[in-house]
This record gives sequence, C-alpha cells and structure tokens, in this order.
Amino acid sequence: MSNDPLLQPYKLKHLTLRNRIMITSHEPAYPEDGMPKERYRAYHVERAKAGVALTMTAGSASVARDSPPVFNNILAWKDEVVGWMKQMVDECHDHGAAVMIQLTHLGRRTRWDKADWLPVLAPSHEREAAHRAFPKRIEDWDITRVIGDFADAAERMKAAGVDGIELEAYGHLLEQFWSPLTNDLPEPYGGSLDNRLRFTFDVLRAIRARCGEDFIVGLRYTGDQCLPGGMTAAEGMEVSHKLKSSGLVDFLNVVRGAIDTDPALTDLIPIQGMKSAPHLDFAGEIRAATGFPTFHAARIPDVATARHAIASGKLDMVGMTRAHMADPHLVRKVIEGREDDIRPCVGANYCLDRIYQGGMALCLHNPATGRELEQPQTITPAPAKKRVTIVGAGPAGMEAARVAAERGHAVTVFEAADQPGGQLRLTALQERRREMISVIRWRFEQCEKRGVDFRFNTFADTDTVLATNPDEVVIATGGLPHTAVLAEGNDLVCSAWDILSGDVKPGTNVLVFDDAGDHAGLQAADMIAATGAKVEIVTPDRAFAPEVMAMNLVPYMRSLQRRDTTFTVTWRLMKVLRDGNLLRAVLGSDYGDMTRERVVDQVVVNHGTRPLDDLYFDLKPLSRNLGEVDYSALSTGRPQAVSRNADGAFRLFRIGDAVSARNTHAAIYDALRLVKDF
Repeated sequence: MSNDPLLQPYKLKHLTLRNRIMITSHEPAYPEDGMPKERYRAYHVERAKAGVALTMTAGSASVARDSPPVFNNILAWKDEVVGWMKQMVDECHDHGAAVMIQLTHLGRRTRWDKADWLPVLAPSHEREAAHRAFPKRIEDWDITRVIGDFADAAERMKAAGVDGIELEAYGHLLEQFWSPLTNDLPEPYGGSLDNRLRFTFDVLRAIRARCGEDFIVGLRYTGDQCLPGGMTAAEGMEVSHKLKSSGLVDFLNVVRGAIDTDPALTDLIPIQGMKSAPHLDFAGEIRAATGFPTFHAARIPDVATARHAIASGKLDMVGMTRAHMADPHLVRKVIEGREDDIRPCVGANYCLDRIYQGGMALCLHNPATGRELEQPQTITPAPAKKRVTIVGAGPAGMEAARVAAERGHAVTVFEAADQPGGQLRLTALQERRREMISVIRWRFEQCEKRGVDFRFNTFADTDTVLATNPDEVVIATGGLPHTAVLAEGNDLVCSAWDILSGDVKPGTNVLVFDDAGDHAGLQAADMIAATGAKVEIVTPDRAFAPEVMAMNLVPYMRSLQRRDTTFTVTWRLMKVLRDGNLLRAVLGSDYGDMTRERVVDQVVVNHGTRPLDDLYFDLKPLSRNLGEVDYSALSTGRPQAVSRNADGAFRLFRIGDAVSARNTHAAIYDALRLVKDF
C-alpha cells in the first residue's frame, strides 16, 4: 500500500474513490448532436484506464432548451442522452473510475441566436460582456419551469448510472441569482442573501425529491467573485456554510473569481506565465472553515503541487484537468514511480482557447488527445527495426524522433543549432512563455532514454543524410521569417524573430506590422514596449491577433496597455521609405484607396515563415515515394503506402513548418500521425 497522499482512497458518502486525483467537469466540445458518442467516450475511457479516481464529464451540460450552448456541449435535456451516457459510465466503471456530470442552466452566459432562438434568461436585464446578449428578466413561470428542468436532467443522469452530479453555479444562472450585480429581482428571489440563494435551494430540493437522499450532489461555485459590488469572500464563506448545513449537497467544488470577461476568466483559469495554483489556499480556507468535502482545480499542473494540496489538508480531491489532457496516463505513471515520464502541461491553453472559438479542445503538445479513435496515446513497437533519419530538432522533429524511438527504430537527428528547440527556443526566451521549452525538453529526455543519436551543430545536406543509410527520412527543418511583403522598402524592415532573438535592438518609436496574428508579433511588440519605446501594432485584420485567441491575449494586453502602445486594425503596411534618419511607413486599406503615413525609427514585420525546404527537394528524386503523401491515409490514421520510384532506397516526408507556416500543435500532429506507422 503506497504512502503517497495522492494514492490514498477517499470515501464520499457511499462512494469510494480509489485515489485523490480527479478530472474536473469540463467540456472538450467532442459531442455529436449534443450527445457523448464514441469520441467523447474514448477520451474519458483513456483516462479511466490509466487510474484517475473520478472523471467529471460535461462542463455545463445544458438542462433546458433556453440554455443553448455557445459551443458543442452535451444536451442533458434530451432523453436520448441517457443511453449515450450509460455507455460511457459503464466503460469507465469497468476500469475502476467513478463518473459524474456537471449540469447547468447558462442563464445570460449564452446568446439568443443559438439553437431555437429563445430569449436569454437572467434575474436582471444586465448582459454578460463575453456573450453580449441582453437577457429577458426571469418570470415566476420561468423559475418553476427551470427548477423542473434541473430535476428532469438529474433524473436522466441517475438513470444513466452516473455516480453523482455537480451543479455549475459560477457565472451561470444559479450564481446570477446569488450576485447583487446580476439580480435585481424583488422578494422572494432578490434582496437578502437568503433570498438570492432561494432559487438554488429550490433546485436542490427538487433534485433530492426526484433522485433521493443517497444520490451524490455537489456544487461548483465561486467563493469570491473578485468584482466590485459582487459577492465578497465573506459572503462566499457564508454561502459555503449554508450549502453544508442545508443537507442538500455532498461536496463543494470551489473556484475564485468571475468569467464574464476574458481577463476575469483567465484569472480564474490561469494560463502559462501566471501563478500556479493561485486559488488553492483560498479553497483550503473554505475546507478548514466548513470541514466539508472540498474539491478544487485551477492550474494545478504538476504532481508535486497536487500532492501538497492533499498532504496539507487543503483539499479532499485535487483536480488535474488540463494536466490530463497533456498526459492521460498521469496517474498510472505516479503509481509506477515514473513521474519524470509525465508529459507536462505547459499552460499554453490551446485547449480552452479553441473551445471558446468554436473548435474542439486539443492539447498543444499531445495531438492524440481528443483523437483517441484515430491516434495512439501509447506508441506500440514496430514489427521490424528501421533506420530513421530526421533533419531538424524543433517540435516536429523532436516528436518524430520520440515516436520513432518508441517504435524501436534506430533514430538519428541532425540539427544545425547547438541544442534542440527550433522556433520554440525563441518563444521561450520571453519570461511569460518560458514553459513552452518543456514541449522540447520532455521529448528530448524521452529520446535520450531510448538512445536517439543527436548530432547538433550539423547542417545536413544530401550526403549527410545518405551516409546514415536510412529507411525513412523526415525533413523537419522548419521555416525562416518572411518579410518581403512590401511594394517598396523590404530592405528597411526587420522580422519579429530578429527582435525576439536579440539580433536587432529595439527602436524608440516602432511600428509592428502583424500580418500573421500569432504570438511572434505580440511577443516582439511586448519586448520593444518594455524598453520604454513607443509602439504601434498595425494589422489588416478586423480582429486583433486572431491566432493568439482570447485567454492567451489577456497577459499581452495587460502588459502592452500599461505602456505606450497603440493598436490599429484594418490597415495594411504597403511600403517603407527613408525619411532622413527615420522611416516613413505608408499604410493602405483593403477597404478602399485610403492611405495613412507614420514616421518611425523602426519597422518590424511579422508575416509568418517560408519553408526551409532545399534539402527536401534535393532528396525528393532519390526517394521511393518521391515525397508524396497519401492524404486519405494520413487523415484516417492508416499507414503510408505510396511507392513511385522502384530505385528509391528510402521514403521521404516533410512535416511542420518545412511544409508551410502553421503552429506547434500542427507540427507535432504531423509527426505523430506519420511516424506512428514507421
């Protein structure tokens, strides 16, 4: 029996959880037609097989028609959900994991132009900034109806065999009743705290009446809104005591903050560059004061922090949700004493940011997450050993090397630099994004354990590659910045990479032309602004930095807006001219023949990269497949079988930015789905 605090069982009512690690309720946006079908089930089952004690499904499963999800959530108001949930629950149970589901009515946290175009509902007309919909002020018959909707949904979940449910309060309809900022109803549902809590207790009583006293019911709520005029920590503590003393709930799942704006959401669910476990002590205070089962999750990315949370008595169950997206086998590796093999969550938040833009959750550096039906979370050994040669040790090349090595192949990696990393080395130079280097470091360590032959400070050419007598060659040479985008003056600008690397010193009055909309442009602008320079960021897009996405944008904006920074959208840099010792930047518009001019001392261009692909084209005629990729096979997880040149001694592929400028996830995904079949 292990003495590890994380591996001790925990008894919650009649339910015994096999350890103290849970996946908190979250919606990866994998449902099909609002149902948790095969992809959804495979995602949770993968983590159940690996030892997690409790997996919470469905962040914000909708209980009512007038709570339409703004992205792809489970629709718990449909009877057909029972069968799909039961399949998932049964399979997770077969592997020893408990399963719960989160139920909610979104209230004003949605839009009226979704699904059935019903009015958004809230206890006031105040709209939420994030979703912008002005709500209908809830009526008595709405209250009666929604209470029934909650009870119906809970009964469906009980029929599906879940071990319990969790009601989502923070930011959603239940908390909208709690907060003075969003509830201006008269009595009996407005005014005093007891009145504002009345709706929640009416819902809980209806669920108990329908599902019985033995059914496990909890609440995920904020203990402090951290908003002027909102619920304070003192009120949150009072709410915690009232929830416990009501006898209607079995556990508290505590968060801190609000989610009605991007900055607030990012403080509640922090990303890389922000403090780890910022609300853990707060949750511990509530547990200490109430003596009630307390769960919590908010950027607890590593086992050491999770272990501290349990060992110190701050929590009864610790949530490691994004950590399990990065490594679904986290618990198994803890049990087996292989913590150094855990693929770390780097807090890049690609998962959540994609959801809020309408996509499904994907992990920046685990491309098999969410693709368990097509891609392996565990690499199986190959039937025969091959010689695999990889050129480039950026994220694409490092993933190719890791997967090939796990297949059991003899792997050689050539890298022109003196260490691995590629573009991520530049990214990680900035303090805010230093965790990104773990994407490389983890792969490098895994490769070293498997004997990969790294040859640094080596600029590989055709002879270098052929000397390894390869069976498979992967070109992962990445790209170089492309700045030749102007009608005139391309020789007068520098790239965002030049700034990030330190090769070019920042000016004092700088125009950053960001035509890629990704991190590089904002990182360069931030580094320049930090010197005290005046910075204007110009983009032809109507949305600012669209590739960075909402939550990742928050730290940049907090930094840049404190400095002398101007943001200009819908203008394109056309040309740059010398103007004495300065530069004259001419801006044009895609919307007409308008122009503007700026006089600055430096122009920085961020326009993505162009492939560094000379070696690929040199090797192409010598290869068996002539570089061709079967896209149908690649897309559906099948091996490559293209053969075009009988005289070719090896197959040749290129991946990542050596193909075209994309992002880190795309580069790693290229490598996994190709090399897993070598």
